[in-house]
Amino acid sequence: MIIIYNNKSKVTEIVSTETGTFPSKINRNIAEVLIDLTDKFRDEIVVWCHESERDNLNVSAIETLFHHKKLLFSYSSSTNNFLDNRLGYFEDSPFIIINKEVRYATWQMSGMVGAVHASVINACKKDLKAKDNFDYFLNSFAKSAMPHGLFCYSEPRLLMQKKVVESKRKSNTYELFRFTKQHYKTRWVFLLFFNLLLFEKQFQLVPFVFSLFYRKRNFNSEALNHIALASNKKNIELGTIDVLIPTIGRKDYLLNVLNNLASQTYMPKNVIIIEQNPLENSQSDLDFIQNSKWPFVIKHHFTNRSGACNARNIGLTMVESEFTFFADDDIFFENDLLEKAIFTFQTTGNEVFLVACHLESQTVIPHQIKQFTVFGAGHAFVKSSCIKNLKFNMGFEFGFGEDADFGMQLRNRGYDILYVSTSRILHLKAPIGGFRTKPVLQWQNEEIQPKPSPTVMLYRLLYDTKEQIQNYKSMIFIKNLNSSFLLNPFGYIKTFKQKWNSSVYWANNLKRQQS
Repeated sequence: MIIIYNNKSKVTEIVSTETGTFPSKINRNIAEVLIDLTDKFRDEIVVWCHESERDNLNVSAIETLFHHKKLLFSYSSSTNNFLDNRLGYFEDSPFIIINKEVRYATWQMSGMVGAVHASVINACKKDLKAKDNFDYFLNSFAKSAMPHGLFCYSEPRLLMQKKVVESKRKSNTYELFRFTKQHYKTRWVFLLFFNLLLFEKQFQLVPFVFSLFYRKRNFNSEALNHIALASNKKNIELGTIDVLIPTIGRKDYLLNVLNNLASQTYMPKNVIIIEQNPLENSQSDLDFIQNSKWPFVIKHHFTNRSGACNARNIGLTMVESEFTFFADDDIFFENDLLEKAIFTFQTTGNEVFLVACHLESQTVIPHQIKQFTVFGAGHAFVKSSCIKNLKFNMGFEFGFGEDADFGMQLRNRGYDILYVSTSRILHLKAPIGGFRTKPVLQWQNEEIQPKPSPTVMLYRLLYDTKEQIQNYKSMIFIKNLNSSFLLNPFGYIKTFKQKWNSSVYWANNLKRQQS
């Protein structure tokens, strides 16, 4: 392991944990030294650490963090990140608010302390810009490489003690616009300018114009392909799998799913079926559960209460295996899906992942396993210990967002969500779909109907920054512009505000009801 100590702008000392201090390369650009060292020491972990954290660096823990090579870690105990909260005006993802108490997936890196395997830098060095200041260099690298298979995390275990400080390593407005132009589509530069003007009354014309002279940064999507994803973490003990399926009114489709499971090369231990029928005095329609022989145990629960959140919460209490497959009742998959899932748990060392779920008209393009922004409760594999005492938030019942909310609960426990395109599930989109019985929503009789849906707004209020919510507001306004705006712009804006405020009101009601 090689450690680069620095004073923010320059290298102060380079130390090998095996041979001691390096005699040269002092007072040089940190990024340049990092690239040079990884070229010479191709099978080493390279660490960077600010002088202020020298005695706090948790050297003994770093090697254990690298259970495979395709990892990039950093950490700052600061309350702020290099790119400030204005990042929310163009980035709509869960990678913005970082939970500093747990390992948290994010491309937002810090020059305070971090680590990477030399093979990763060598694979990507043609696309790296060493002349950037170190924080910009790291954020640019992670933002570019994360979609192509590099796993990036804020990792508090890099330090022995977390001491909250106010960091001085912040980007300025010029760097913010530059970063937007170099890593996003050009339209986001315009939206950033518009949002700063609208919500912060800042007329940032000069940084905006300067940013237009920068080119979008390219990154070789195949750069990391030759680095094997082979975790040495012991992630599997028993290897048992339970399958959790909520169902309502889809008897024939559910039977097909059970037949799919019965033909698997790796057999589930239990299949948990939560059957819903809201009709009073109704009974189970699933006679084939008892009338057929199955190579697994079927745990069947019938309820007159409809709703996917409630059904899945019932099912979660019945899980007993090491892993859980969250499935829908109208899907089709190949007979090696569960076998591939176990292999994925083993090779990635990760506890949560989604497999590709597509419609018959869609084509899945295979690519490297990567970190993902959302969770899907119809095509997810999860280590069951991760979901102990977790529940789907009932505030999202009969709406949208319960999957994303459950995913955020997992993230805030320190579990990352991966996407695996080489395993696939066909979503049949059964014609008897949706909720079958129209739910009675609390706001359905309101004169001003909320827009967006209060459940969508609830997710935003729970997990987004103020800037992300404001950007979302801008996007909805722009996307819904029509001829009525030209005919009566002031009336259009007034109605838009009323619908938005109604959505916020009902979202806060849902929030209070679940607290």
